[in-house]
Amino acid sequence: MRKIVLAPLCALVTVGVAACSPSGPDQTDPELAPRGTTMTKVKPARQDLTTKLSIAGKVEMNPTFGLVAPVAGQVRYFDVAAPNGTPTKPIRVATVWSGQTPNYVEAPAGSTFSGRLVDDKATVTAGMPIASAKHVGYAIVGDIDGQQAYKISGALTDVTVQIKNGPGPFPCTVLGTIAALPQGTIPEKPPVTPDGKDSKEQQPQQPKTPEQPRQPSGSTGLRIVCTAPADVQMINGATASIEVTTGKSTQALVVPVEAVAGQQGKGKVDVLGADGRRRTTDVVLGLTDGKVIEVKSGLTGDEELAVPGPNLPEGQQQGGDQSKPTGP
Repeated sequence: MRKIVLAPLCALVTVGVAACSPSGPDQTDPELAPRGTTMTKVKPARQDLTTKLSIAGKVEMNPTFGLVAPVAGQVRYFDVAAPNGTPTKPIRVATVWSGQTPNYVEAPAGSTFSGRLVDDKATVTAGMPIASAKHVGYAIVGDIDGQQAYKISGALTDVTVQIKNGPGPFPCTVLGTIAALPQGTIPEKPPVTPDGKDSKEQQPQQPKTPEQPRQPSGSTGLRIVCTAPADVQMINGATASIEVTTGKSTQALVVPVEAVAGQQGKGKVDVLGADGRRRTTDVVLGLTDGKVIEVKSGLTGDEELAVPGPNLPEGQQQGGDQSKPTGP
């Protein structure tokens, strides 16, 4: 009986070495896609990009909100007289002096001054809450978590609200955000003066007037407070959805999010060469709507990118070199 010797299957395959795999651990070429990867190619495109953030909210009566410093400087408070009714004009509550330039802080019409949040003459930074005010009447209030707070910072000019099973969508005018009164705080009220002059000026001593009882504040964290148009019917406690436009970019250079390693700030993409090899490239990222992401620099727009993007070791996610981290 003759013995038939079969050549190994891999020796008969001449189409490509990737058709067979060794029995030991895979030997990975960092410039080639891992075996079994379904990879497509994509070119960057240009489009207008608008990013929005949705926040759960509700209708509240007389909500408290924070007034922030418009610039960095020294805060000087006005002596605010107790109102005889709901104010119909903005109330000037403080001045933030930047050098010799005064920058006024006002409680909007329809709200009352609730108290100071920092000491008089304190040095404050731009965007820091320095006073609390209380809106008289209905408003839409949405609680903001820490991640959302950074996304909406400085982006509160375009807010739309939809009340569940009620009116909307309608534009909502933002009164303020951070109401930084911890629970149990009794807001400080300065001495009452009839003329409301800036406390930076010397004021004559005024006769003392009886003070109204002041109730401890409720716990308020990061929040957005906005008011609806006058013709929108409001019901206290009704739930609402608040949509905040966080950014707009005209004709932004965008790529699919799947092509990028990273979500914001710095990221990496794999640029495909003519021979199909990948070159990992650093990029600076901008806005994203969850489908595409803006590439602010690092690409010209003529490249072809691999999708999915680079799958980098943890130590290389932020850096562009191949060295190992020196820390633990």
